[in-house]
Amino acid sequence: MFDATTRSGGTATASPRSAAAELAVATAGGSVPPAGFAARVTRILLSPWSRLSLLVLLLASAATAVLLFQPQQLLTDGWPPQLGGVAAAVAYAVAYGVCTVAFVPRPLLNLAAGALFGSQLGLASALAGTVLGAGIAFCLGRMLGQDALRPLLRGKWLKAADGQLSRHGFRSMLAARLFPGVPFAAANYCAAVSRMGLLPFLLATGLGSIPNTAAYVVAGARASTPTSPAFLIALACIALPGLAGAVVAWRKRHRLRGR
Repeated sequence: MFDATTRSGGTATASPRSAAAELAVATAGGSVPPAGFAARVTRILLSPWSRLSLLVLLLASAATAVLLFQPQQLLTDGWPPQLGGVAAAVAYAVAYGVCTVAFVPRPLLNLAAGALFGSQLGLASALAGTVLGAGIAFCLGRMLGQDALRPLLRGKWLKAADGQLSRHGFRSMLAARLFPGVPFAAANYCAAVSRMGLLPFLLATGLGSIPNTAAYVVAGARASTPTSPAFLIALACIALPGLAGAVVAWRKRHRLRGR
């Protein structure tokens, strides 16, 4: 019988059985290797539902911040005097985009753009803010919400909407922006969950938002003269699409009930 070691040339070599025993003793404490623990924590934090929870937390925090700090006071107290002209319009566009992500209604922001900068510069600032806010919302929804929400698209209507946005993204989003009854934020996150590309989404948003945005900006710019033709035309451009959208929604509602 051999001992736990064999001697060859005066050098002791451990047998496979003793090496296995030493490994078992070394890991008997039950401690998780640091690399394995870090990988497990990273996997949990980057899981789809963790990222979706982070998205919900970010949006809730943004909406709460708007309610607490009331950024609309900037409009009543006046725009910061150190800014003027194009610089003020650019700053307003950035603030516009952030506010739309925080669910501030776009009609109010459009009216304020017209009141602050006039029709032309106000329209440019409002459109830039619209595209910026839509892009931020799309990227947040795509990175933090798509993986968790796509497996939930099982209903007939959800699958149809997802397929329409994924296959015909540009024209579908263009129609959604032109139709006054589609909420801005809802369209952003629906597009983000679909397989629509970012560039078609931004182009459709920019083009489709021009008529409605222009109407509100002109109304804000001419609010001091409510009897002027420009203000009345802008008011009609706001009211008529809204009325048409309500009629279409009412008719669709009766058709769905009939099914």
